[in-house]
Amino acid sequence: MRGISHPTSGAVGEFFSKRLSMTMKLAVYFLTTGLTLLTLPCGSFTEVPSKPSGTVTVLPPVHPAGGPQAFPNAEKSDLPVFAMNYSRIQVPFEITLWVLLASFAKIGFHIYHKVTFWVPESCLLISIGLMVGAIMHAVHEEPPSVLSYNIFFLYILPPMVLDSGYFMPTRPFFENIGTVLWFAVVGTLWNSIGVGMSLYGVCQIGALEVQDINLQENLLFASIISAVDPVAVLNVFEDVSVNEQLYIVVFGESLFSDAVTVVLYNMFTFVAEMPVVETVDVFLGVAKFFVVGLGGLAFGLVFGFVASFTTRFTSNVREIEPLFIFMYSYLAYLVAELFNISSIMAIVTCALTMKYYVEENVTQRSCTTIRHVVKMLSSISETLIFFFLGVVTITTEHEWNWGYILFTLLFAFLWRGLGILVLTQIINPFRTIPFNFKDQFMLGYSGLRGAVTFALVFTLPDHIVRKKLFVTATICIILFTVFIQGISIRPLVEFINVRRTNRNLDTINVEVHSRLMEHAIAGIEDICGQWGHYYWKDKYVSLPVLPVVIFCVSEIRSLLNIFALRRFTISANLNHFSNVNLILLTCHVHSSNPLLELY
Repeated sequence: MRGISHPTSGAVGEFFSKRLSMTMKLAVYFLTTGLTLLTLPCGSFTEVPSKPSGTVTVLPPVHPAGGPQAFPNAEKSDLPVFAMNYSRIQVPFEITLWVLLASFAKIGFHIYHKVTFWVPESCLLISIGLMVGAIMHAVHEEPPSVLSYNIFFLYILPPMVLDSGYFMPTRPFFENIGTVLWFAVVGTLWNSIGVGMSLYGVCQIGALEVQDINLQENLLFASIISAVDPVAVLNVFEDVSVNEQLYIVVFGESLFSDAVTVVLYNMFTFVAEMPVVETVDVFLGVAKFFVVGLGGLAFGLVFGFVASFTTRFTSNVREIEPLFIFMYSYLAYLVAELFNISSIMAIVTCALTMKYYVEENVTQRSCTTIRHVVKMLSSISETLIFFFLGVVTITTEHEWNWGYILFTLLFAFLWRGLGILVLTQIINPFRTIPFNFKDQFMLGYSGLRGAVTFALVFTLPDHIVRKKLFVTATICIILFTVFIQGISIRPLVEFINVRRTNRNLDTINVEVHSRLMEHAIAGIEDICGQWGHYYWKDKYVSLPVLPVVIFCVSEIRSLLNIFALRRFTISANLNHFSNVNLILLTCHVHSSNPLLELY
C-alpha cells in the first residue's frame, strides 16, 4: 500500500500550481497598476487598454505624467532659512521710520536750548525736511504719498484739534468767547472774501498770464490761506507772560478759524465745479455755512454729555477710562464727517463739554494718561505735517509765477491788518478791557500759516487747473510767515513792551477766592436779570449730565421767577427791595458754592 501511488495526487498538484501561477500574475498586475495611479497627478489618469483576447496579459507602459515625483531628476529646492517680504510691511514700516526720524529731530532740537529759545520748533522741523527732501531729490527718490485727503482729515487732523480743545483755558475762553468767535468767524470770512476778490482782480492783468483762474478758484485759494496756525506765537506768549486776553483771543481764533476754513474749503470746492453761480446758490451757501457750524456744535454737545455720563460707571474698570475719552471724541468727529458738518467744531465742543465732568469721574492716574496721550498724538501729527512740508517743498514740481505769488503775500498781510483794525474798533466798546494799539498790532502780526493751510492746498482736487501754482504760493506764504514772523515775534514782543500779566499761581487761596467771586457775580447777574458769561458758565458747570430736560425746565422756572421778581420790585419799597436782593444773593452763593460751608 505504501508503494502504490494514487492517480489523483498528480492532478491535484498540477491544479494547485496553475492556480498559484494565475494568482501571482494578478498580484503583479494590480501592484503595477496601483503604482502607476499613485505617480499620476489628479485629473490625468491614463486609460488602461482592454485585455486582449489571447491568454497573455499585456500591461500598459508606465510613463511619468509631469507631476511631483518621489525622486525627481531636477534639483530639489531647499527650505529657506532666511527670507524677506518687504511689500507686506512697507506702509507701516515707512510710516514708523518717518515718525522716528521726526522724533529724533525734536530730541536734537531740545538738547541745545538756545536754538529753540530764538527759533520756533516749526522752523527747525521744516529745515530738517528741506535737507531730507534735497537728499531724496539728489538720489531721484520720490517721497511716499501718505498725505491724501482722507488720511489728513481722518487721522492727522483729529489729534491736533482734540489737543487744542481739551487744553483750552476754560475760564478765560468763556470770558472772551464773544471776541474769539468775532475774530474767528467774521475775521476769516473777511480775509477769504477780501483776498479772493483782490486776487481775481489781479488775474485780469494780462501780463501775469493767470486769466484762466476764475473767481470761484480764487475764493477757494483765499479760504485756504486764511487759516491761521500761530503755534510759535503762542509759545512765545506763554514764555513772556503776555496779558491773558491777548493770549486767549489768539488761541481761540486759531482753533475756530480752522473750523471756518474747512467749511469754506468744502463749500468753495463744490462751487468751483459749477459753470455758473446763481443768486440762489449764494443764499444756499450762506445757509449751509450756519447749518454746518451749528450742527457740529450740537453733535459735540451730545457726545460730550454721553462721554461724561459713561465715565460715571467705570469705577471698577479704571484701566479703560481713557479709552472712552478718545473713542467718544473721535466718534463725534467721524459722525460729523458722515453728515458733512463741521467735524472740527464737533470734536472741540465735545472736548470742552466733557472736560469738566470727566476729570471729576475718573482717577488722577487716568487724567494723567489722557493728558499725555493727547499731547503725544497731537505732537506727532503736527511734527509730520511740518516735516513733510519741508520734504515736499524740494521734491514736488512747482509752477512759479512770481507776480501772482507776491500779490498773494501782499493781500494776505493787507487784509489781515485791515480786518484786525476794523473788527477791533467794532468789538472794543463791548469789552470790559479793550484792546490797545499794541494788542491790535500783535493780533495782526500773529497770523502765521501752518499745518492746516499746507494740508488743505496739498489735498486740492486734481480738476483744479492751476493746482501747482496754488501749492507753490501757499508754500511761499507758510515759509515766509513761519520763518520771518515766527523768529521775529519774541524780540518784537519785548521791544514794544506788550501788556504782561502775573503768572497764575495754582494755590488753594486763589482757587477759593476765584470761585467765590465768579459765583457772586453770577448771583448778581441772576438777580438783575442779565445773563452774562458768568451766569452761563455757572449753569454749565453745575449742569447734571443725565437730566438735561430737567435743566430746561429749571431755566423756564428761573425766567418766570425773574419776571415775578420784577413785578414785585415795582410795588415794593426800596428798603424791602434791598433786603430781598441780599437774601436771594446769599442763598444763591451758598447753594452754588459748597466751599462756603467751610466758613
